[in-house]
Amino acid sequence: MIAFQWLWAFALLPLPLLMRWLMPRTRQPRSGALRVPFYDDLAAAGLATRGARRARALRLLLLWLIWGLLVSAAARPAYLGKPVAIPVAGRDLMMAVDLSGSMARDDLALGGALVADRLTVVKSVVDEFLARRKGDRVGLILFGSRAYLQAPLTFDRKVVRELLAGSAIGLAGPETAIGDAIALAVKTLRTRPEGQRVLILLTDGASNSGMLDPIDAAGLARQAGVKIYTIGVGADRMPGGLGFGQRIVNPSADLDEEALQQIADLTGGRYFRGRDGRGLAAIYDDIQRMEPVAGDPLYLTPTVSLFQWPLGAALVLSLAFAAVLARPRLSGRPAAEAAPAPAEAARP
Repeated sequence: MIAFQWLWAFALLPLPLLMRWLMPRTRQPRSGALRVPFYDDLAAAGLATRGARRARALRLLLLWLIWGLLVSAAARPAYLGKPVAIPVAGRDLMMAVDLSGSMARDDLALGGALVADRLTVVKSVVDEFLARRKGDRVGLILFGSRAYLQAPLTFDRKVVRELLAGSAIGLAGPETAIGDAIALAVKTLRTRPEGQRVLILLTDGASNSGMLDPIDAAGLARQAGVKIYTIGVGADRMPGGLGFGQRIVNPSADLDEEALQQIADLTGGRYFRGRDGRGLAAIYDDIQRMEPVAGDPLYLTPTVSLFQWPLGAALVLSLAFAAVLARPRLSGRPAAEAAPAPAEAARP
């Protein structure tokens, strides 16, 4: 669709008529031409010509056409394309996922009675969670003995999901450096707008590696305005032992829930406990409600300026008009001889 962005410019169209009405008329020099009162009768009989009048009318029409094209160019015509959705400003959401050796333990149910290792269940739930975070900048930190920024904050959630799917247990080392993971997230999020900095930290153990204590790192996060949601993963009851010595054991005995709770409290977040796949999915549903995604996307209408077309046409017509006016001079004939007055054409 073609539209004019400055539609008010068409108010300039009658400007030449206004100028003609306001400007004083020039005095016409008296000439010795013979005035014939019955010139119209001669023209009707074919004894006189109206060529000069027609040429004057055509020149006037051409000038009006040039002026109309110039006004159309000033009105800024543009082609409007189909609206394109652009993401609105959402949250800056960093995911920190534990890849320590204990994440290989098979104690979480996935899809009913099927039992899978902890990382497999986490990947499935987090992938679905990321798919719903439209409008958010999402990043990924993987940590074990050390913490690594696997994906910086980006709107491309598909890349983050692929990087998470490609992660493996032990990739960052067999131990757990929770403090370093928090510090790395704070370093990444501190340059982002305040009130939108969120870290979701998922682990199944206690911090036993790294340079920074988790509580000290949580203090840095509070100073930087980063809200941390902590998730402790792992079942708390499962059969253990062999034969007659079989008993119920707690596979998450090394999970430091007190530290995770304290980290969440210090930063204004919340601590969750995920004992199976269904419970873990419910946790991310709760986070989804507490940290809702951005509203409906904004729409941008692409525009292509077209002012150069009427402007170019006006320039071409102006050059043609100037060439027509210059023809008598180039041929050596005065302009008055090239276009005789109507009265002179009827002279006997």
